[in-house]
Amino acid sequence: MRLMALLAAAVKVPVGYRYGTNRPWTVAAQKMNPPGRRRRKVFVEPILEWNVFRGDTVEILKGKDAGKQGKVIQVIRARNWVILEGLNTHYRYIGKTEKYWGTYIASEAPVLVTDVALIDPTDRKPTSVEWKYTEEGEKVRVSARTGRIIPKPVFQRKDGIVPEQWKDGPKDTSVEDAMDTSYTPALKTFEEEIMEKMGISETRRHRKSFWY
Repeated sequence: MRLMALLAAAVKVPVGYRYGTNRPWTVAAQKMNPPGRRRRKVFVEPILEWNVFRGDTVEILKGKDAGKQGKVIQVIRARNWVILEGLNTHYRYIGKTEKYWGTYIASEAPVLVTDVALIDPTDRKPTSVEWKYTEEGEKVRVSARTGRIIPKPVFQRKDGIVPEQWKDGPKDTSVEDAMDTSYTPALKTFEEEIMEKMGISETRRHRKSFWY
């Protein structure tokens, strides 16, 4: 688990890339941003410090689902969007062809982070939050109404594993072994490398071959 976090590199996007609900490395995102196409720039209000993270429980303040509470399943900071599980849904057909009308599914549409409020765990009501420091120097979120600390949610994968709580077992490859360079490139054939390691001396050389 630590190895995956170590090898995870930032995704580089081209200049003028327009972020959406699809991950930049997916086929759907690449279709929306084909090479050579410059889409209209979307101006986003900068947010210096985010208070909502994936796994938080929030309440929608505006829109058709105002007053409903849900869990944040995706955060898109490039557009100030959050996606809530089962809320603000719209229905569409997928897999539509000339002979088949497709499958009618519901998918969650993004909500502006300014249109949601974090839920205070003491009374399950929306509240604004402030960032403060504890006596130990830890930066935490504090409810502006009750003064209760709202801890950051622990991300849990679909298989139930929490990456931060994962401990390597005896059969897991250590980071040191995975990052160790065990191959040195050389301009030699496979046979020549084997002969060099085994100390075999061979003066004969292959004859030149021609394709014609």
